[in-house]
Amino acid sequence: MTGSPVTRALHGLTGLPALVEDRFGRLRSWAGPDRPDPYPEPDPVRQNALLNEAAREAGPTWIGGRLIALVRPHGEILGMLALVDPLGEADEHAVLALEQAVMSLAPELAHLRNQANVELRLHRELADDLLAGTDETSAYARSEAVGHDLHRTHYIVVVRWSDRVADDSFAQAVDRAAAAVGMRSLLTRGAEHVVLIADDRPHAGALYEALALDTGAPCGSIGVSARCDTPDDFPQHYQEAQRALEVLRHSRKQYGMTFFDQLGLYRILGPGNNLRELEAFVHEWLGKLIDYDAGNNSAMTETLARYFDCGGNYDETAASLSIHRSTLRYRLQRIREISGNDLANVEDRLNLQVATRVWKIVLGGSG
Repeated sequence: MTGSPVTRALHGLTGLPALVEDRFGRLRSWAGPDRPDPYPEPDPVRQNALLNEAAREAGPTWIGGRLIALVRPHGEILGMLALVDPLGEADEHAVLALEQAVMSLAPELAHLRNQANVELRLHRELADDLLAGTDETSAYARSEAVGHDLHRTHYIVVVRWSDRVADDSFAQAVDRAAAAVGMRSLLTRGAEHVVLIADDRPHAGALYEALALDTGAPCGSIGVSARCDTPDDFPQHYQEAQRALEVLRHSRKQYGMTFFDQLGLYRILGPGNNLRELEAFVHEWLGKLIDYDAGNNSAMTETLARYFDCGGNYDETAASLSIHRSTLRYRLQRIREISGNDLANVEDRLNLQVATRVWKIVLGGSG
């Protein structure tokens, strides 16, 4: 990688290798000898710590064998300019040259940031229109203009992290993770999640693992739609991805990645089904338990749902509810008495299990 005019000038003045990294730690320019090959992959946690340490100083500071100066016009960190100086050889003239170089570099990085923001806005506007439903001819033309091939088979990917708000910062993290695993996609945000329109079926687990690494937290869920063959399919498949996400979030596993075409029975428990019929089915099989809970401030319905989630295993169910095994046994006996249903009967058990899933996933755990 050749150096930019700024890094070449800085290297020429100081005799030390000079480099530019963006705020995420990706190398943008290097001038001078000894450039690592390959350049180390950014570590988000380490990069944030480095930026925070450098930001506490008013000017250039030595960190990890580098003399670092942040590029932060108006307080916003756009990247950093550094001299590789493991022996601490930089004198006051080198520090002054670095400060002057930062002033020269700031407008260039600000311009690149503005270009990226415009491109991001165009991508998001296209993604929003595709998910809402838009004219196919116009969609193809707009996608070509932003460099995305809409003629390929696509999948809608919905991402939600329990400890992260779906803001621009989280959207950027999702974008970085998607790029890291080779996903080509359009990105936008919903009220509670980030959405990717990916031009290939995601590899199972790869995006989740990359994002868990980036955020430093594994508490996330990802739902993936069935394949979309034309832009007209996107709104329906967006609902599928959301359904896959909700099924995962209400399951024992909760975190990870789930595909709509692997949901089995739960594929029918989604948007577009007759909600009144589903409510009637739940009332038929769980109505007495739901009414009992409401009148006694109890959790019989949730206990039954958790019992099924744990495959009927007493120890796992008790542990998941944070109750003693004998308490669980008592509750299950009361459930039989209140509901009038026999958990040992195959037909009753199947209908009760489906009813608890509809109650949790479709009706939001309410009667």
